[in-house]
Formats: sequence, structure tokens, C-alpha cells
Amino acid sequence: MQNVLITGGAGFIGSNFINYFLKAETRARVINLDALTYSGNLENLAHLSGRDDYIFIEGNICDFELVLSLFKRYDVDTVVHFAAETHVDRSIVDPRTFIDTNVMGTYSLLEAARSVWLKEMNKNEKYKRFHHISTDEVFGSLNPNDPPFTEKTPYRPNSPYAASKAASDHLVLAYSHTYGLPVTITNCSNNYGPYQYPEKLIPLMIINALNGKKLPIYGDGQNIRDWLYVEDHCEAICRVLENGKEGETYIVGGNTQPTNLEVVETICDLIDQHKPKSKFVPHQSLIEFVPDRPGHDFRYAMDISKITRELGWQPNHSFDLGLEKTVTWYLSNPEWINSIQKKKNFQDWIGVNYSTRGDTK
Repeated sequence: MQNVLITGGAGFIGSNFINYFLKAETRARVINLDALTYSGNLENLAHLSGRDDYIFIEGNICDFELVLSLFKRYDVDTVVHFAAETHVDRSIVDPRTFIDTNVMGTYSLLEAARSVWLKEMNKNEKYKRFHHISTDEVFGSLNPNDPPFTEKTPYRPNSPYAASKAASDHLVLAYSHTYGLPVTITNCSNNYGPYQYPEKLIPLMIINALNGKKLPIYGDGQNIRDWLYVEDHCEAICRVLENGKEGETYIVGGNTQPTNLEVVETICDLIDQHKPKSKFVPHQSLIEFVPDRPGHDFRYAMDISKITRELGWQPNHSFDLGLEKTVTWYLSNPEWINSIQKKKNFQDWIGVNYSTRGDTK
């Protein structure tokens, strides 16, 4: 890898990956393409300004001519495709945006890679890899006693978000099968850690608890997710880039599946420990059950045996350790939190999403 195009690199996982990658891969140059939508934040990467091995381009992956020009200008040999609309609740309100970005944006990137790597030069001249980041949500929902998802689990997406990601997965594999494009895919579970936009469960609960606001939990709080610390996910992606087999998919998970209620209760206990003099102790008193999300998947679980067996990867963080590091990061970065909370689009979204779900103020 010499010139790595990373899409969505100003977002949560993308910015964590760039930070991780540039520490681990000293010979590569990163070209970060990001449209800087509501969840993109260049503050996550401000410390990279001025480095010769990092270039930021503001632009949309749906702009094919822009994407094509970047492949040619920077002699891109690797793509790590994070850019996506990812929030299920937003996909319920506005599915069109998810189709545009997740499906058509992926198509634009694939066509640019095919044009430059397969049409204009012999793809075997040097290393080439198109790596696509996907989600466990494409597999649908598990019942309590169902076995975990594997790479062979049939796709059964239930939300507009999941359906758009499933479509993009199929496109990526089709370009591999039909055109011989050198692709890999990782389907990851719920990520958490530093820099996560606070519309997602863990950062929203941390920030609300610190401010003494209600902690809204959908339904009865018994929905189950597999939680993956973002740094572990970054390491898994690097393993796949280095040694993953072309045309293969790898499941990436954190090997832990607490209920949503258990997650929020643990966050509250950690904040109690860090802020024992807070007037909101015990923070669990802020928990409020609100009407459930439409079509809410009950359970996700991940079987990571393939990536462990073939690439030697396992998560380094238990959920307790990862959550402790996450809470500590948010407590240590109030300026970052304040900059997000001041954004009108964040306040507007919280109002829209929770206005009919109970008082979260």
C-alpha cells in the first residue's frame, strides 16, 4: 500500500482508522475524501494538518468525476470505504439519502476503481485492494437462541439503512465476480469509542448523563447488540488489507452481547465513579423507557472464528475495558462535546427523533 484513498475519513470510524493507520503504516500516504455532512468533523484529525502523508479533500463519493480524478492524480492503489449514512433512525425518516450515499456512492467508487485499475492498466502491476466496510445489520435480527451471524448467513435487512448497506455489499461482490476487481468486505458489529457522533447510544447516554438529562431507552431495553471497540475494528481492517483473500468477507465483532439496558446501566455506574459529587448520582435514576423504534431488530451476535483462524485477529478490549476508556475520553474532551452540541442539526435531530418518545430534556 502506497496511496490509500479513505472515504468518510472525518467520521467516527474513519478518523479513528486514519489515526491508527498512520501510526502503523509509515510508508503509505492517506487521501481522505469526506463530504463533511453533519457527522463529519475535521477536529478529529486536526493534529495531522501539514503532514506530507495526509491529504484532505472535501467532496462527495457520488461525484464520479471527482472520484475518478483522485484515483488518477494520486495513483490510488487501495480504497478503504467508510463513507456511509449509518443511523437507523435517520433512515426511517429519510431513506432516500441512504440510497444515494450507500448505494450510488459505492457504485461511483467501484466504477472509478474499475476504470483506472482494470481498464487503463494491468491490475497485476502492483498491489490493488478495494475494501468495503459493512455492518451486521444486513443479516437481520436473531432470536434469543439463534446461533451468531457468520459469513454464510443469508441477508435479511430490516431497515432502510440495512437494506442500503446490503445493496452495496452485493455490488462490491458483483464487481469482484464479474470484472475481477480485487475486493474484500468486513461486516462489523456496533462500534464505540472516541469521536463518535452523539446520536448513537453510548455517546448520547454519556453526554445526557453528564448534563442530568433523561436517558431514553427504546422499548424495554432488552435488545442485544455485539459491541466492538473502534481501535480493535481498525486493527481488524489492517489485517484484512494486509492478508485478506480477494473476494472474501470477514465478520468482525467484539465477542460481547449485553442488553441495551445493561449498557446504559454500566455507563451510569462508571460516571458515578468518575463524578461522585455530581448532583445526578446515582445516574441510573435518569433512565427513561420510551416507545420503541419501528421494526427494531432484537438481537445481533457475531461469530469471528474465520478472521481469527485465517488472519489471527481477536478483539483486545473487553467491553468493560473499552467502555471505561470511552467514558474517560468523553470526560476528558468537553470542548469536543460542546462543539457538537452547538450544531443546529444535532439539536434539531434530537428534537425530531425523541419528540414523541417522552421527555428527554
